[in-house]
Amino acid sequence: MRNPRNDPLTVNPRAKTRVPAPRRGAGRTPASGDQSVSGPGDLLPARAPLPAKPAEPERRCILTGRHDARDGLIRLALSPDGDVLPDVLARAPGRGAWIGVNRVELDHAIAKGKLKGALARAFKGTPLSIPADLGDRIELALRRALTDRLGVELRSGAVLMGTEKIAAAARAGTVKLLAHASDAGGDGAGKLAQAWRVGENAEGTGMKGVILPLDRAALSVALGRDNVVHLALINAAAAARVTGLLARLTHFLGCEPTGDTEPDDTSDASPTGADVDDEIDTKGE
Repeated sequence: MRNPRNDPLTVNPRAKTRVPAPRRGAGRTPASGDQSVSGPGDLLPARAPLPAKPAEPERRCILTGRHDARDGLIRLALSPDGDVLPDVLARAPGRGAWIGVNRVELDHAIAKGKLKGALARAFKGTPLSIPADLGDRIELALRRALTDRLGVELRSGAVLMGTEKIAAAARAGTVKLLAHASDAGGDGAGKLAQAWRVGENAEGTGMKGVILPLDRAALSVALGRDNVVHLALINAAAAARVTGLLARLTHFLGCEPTGDTEPDDTSDASPTGADVDDEIDTKGE
């Protein structure tokens, strides 16, 4: 007769079914480095990788054929009447065509008929009309986009005005972008720039902020204050938004922003060669 103690199977008297006896050592926690005992719950599932940051889509300039990020180009859209109008915020519905040239190059392309031919191909032969003042309209739209953005950042608390407030924030190291009106005096701008360099431990670097392509009258209207000559942004994201619009305007005007911004660049480098779209945007985005 078998000895139940030595039998690897035991008998369940109710079910009259032989069930396996627990193995010696089953259920114990393996020591560090012990791979002899394992089960489905011994190993945690691998953490899923974080989703990759979407690549910034590019657009193609219909005049030069060069590709660039959307924020580096200007979108043109058709009105219901067939007029070609600037859509600098890329919000108008329907098809769009993108240009990356400056004002002088655009005027030359209009005079030579190159823009009309490029737009005819982009819009698939749709009847269109190019306003004689298209360059003026684009410049006005870019200026309005910049001043509107400054107003939004002011309401969010990211903009400082007044020489004393700006100087104190600059020395404290909280200024992310220092800007001056185009007709600002050199003495006042120089003193604020010096305070900024002190706050950023950047003395001797020559950083002095940017000269906006807006005079004090335009800044005063945009910000709803009297005699705005200098301003500072104290939020990095707000400074990046303003800087982006400023770069588009100065590029179209055929110049670069005078001066510089905070040395630490908080913006991510834009990838190239990804999500490259044709010059036609059917989504209006």
